Amino acid sequence: MSEKQLESTVAAAEYQKDWFAQLRRDVFENQKPYAIVQADMPLELFQAMDVPVVSNQWWAAIVSAKRLSPMYLDCMNGRGFHDGLCRYCSLPLASTLCGDAAPAPWGGLPRPALIAARLTCDCIQRVFGIWSEAFGTEFIALDAPGASELPPRWWELSRHRWHELFEEHRLDFMVVQFRKLIERLERLTSKNFDPDRLRTLMDGVNRQEEYFEEVRDLICTAPQTPVRMQEQVSNVMATQWLRGSEWAVSHAKRFRDEVKARVGRGIAACPVERLRLMWIGAGLWHDMDFYSAFEAEHGAVFVWSMYLAFGPDGYIRYGLDDPLKALASRTVSMNEQLHNPPWANEWIVDQARQHRIDGALVLTPLGTRPSATGNRFIELALERAGIPVLPVFADMADARGWDPAGMRRKVAQFLEQRVAPAVAGRNGD
Repeated sequence: MSEKQLESTVAAAEYQKDWFAQLRRDVFENQKPYAIVQADMPLELFQAMDVPVVSNQWWAAIVSAKRLSPMYLDCMNGRGFHDGLCRYCSLPLASTLCGDAAPAPWGGLPRPALIAARLTCDCIQRVFGIWSEAFGTEFIALDAPGASELPPRWWELSRHRWHELFEEHRLDFMVVQFRKLIERLERLTSKNFDPDRLRTLMDGVNRQEEYFEEVRDLICTAPQTPVRMQEQVSNVMATQWLRGSEWAVSHAKRFRDEVKARVGRGIAACPVERLRLMWIGAGLWHDMDFYSAFEAEHGAVFVWSMYLAFGPDGYIRYGLDDPLKALASRTVSMNEQLHNPPWANEWIVDQARQHRIDGALVLTPLGTRPSATGNRFIELALERAGIPVLPVFADMADARGWDPAGMRRKVAQFLEQRVAPAVAGRNGD
């Protein structure tokens, strides 16, 4: 991203790089354990046991942002891995198997003490199984029990009525798996699990997400959005991977304070804002400048993505008497909420209305089933709500099939022919 308008964005990026450098020192110099995990794993358990984690998706985003995905993925194809493999989940594996193709960012991933993932997609078990063999380390897999009930307007139940929303039998099943993971972490660290420490950490997560909710509300109510979507993503995700920690809560507050001050002073991310857009799907990590490419000519600003919006609705849990079960409720339905009908499309339409969205771009990544299975339902729901939709068939991590100039022309045409006329019609122009 060429321009950063917020000081907190710069601070978040610097902290992430420093944190990873310290992780490498701790592993190589002090033989401290760390884990590589899938993004939807219960990261809080690892933090409560003093085992740092690197998210598979975070590392994929870093690799992609450094423009290394074409070399690594071409190397994977040369090794016989098929073209339809999920790039988002397999790109970090590629950086390990194809380390000779290009130097990895920031020195690369050191050997983890273990890797872990929830089995939410067909490819996960094979990707992580091959990765564990490459590292010579253990792979811990958690099952993902499906929902038998999908109550409407789930976000109105998720904070206080999460026992009811996520079904006791699913929560109990996840807690049993959590306990097995905890036993492994106890052996790894020679420490006993402390439920009170987990409860304190989760209370910190609540405070962190409450700050993000304030930012979300400011974006909804301000005459013009005070912060670009890509800067929302940078600040939110830097803290979500370390959620509940002292730094994460402090940085969320810093981000909230800076956005609030901008609203108070009437500062807009794009002073010529005329059209408000939402981006549905993972970030376009290899071309983050895409999100600000339509401001000057079209006054079109991306104001919404799942990253900031999902934190308050997906993570806040009140009533932490049983912190393991509360953590299970955070974990067990993340994919349904973000991707699958009817939960995802209902929530996204509600978010579009709150954020005064004029048009939506929906990313359908090739080979990534959990992130693509419900997209047609989301598109249909938005169109029925009067919001024009442009499907984007591309990959969030793989730049090889991305045509930056061609896609910018396509979006410009969408804005001129569908979004602007719809807004004019709505305003009676």
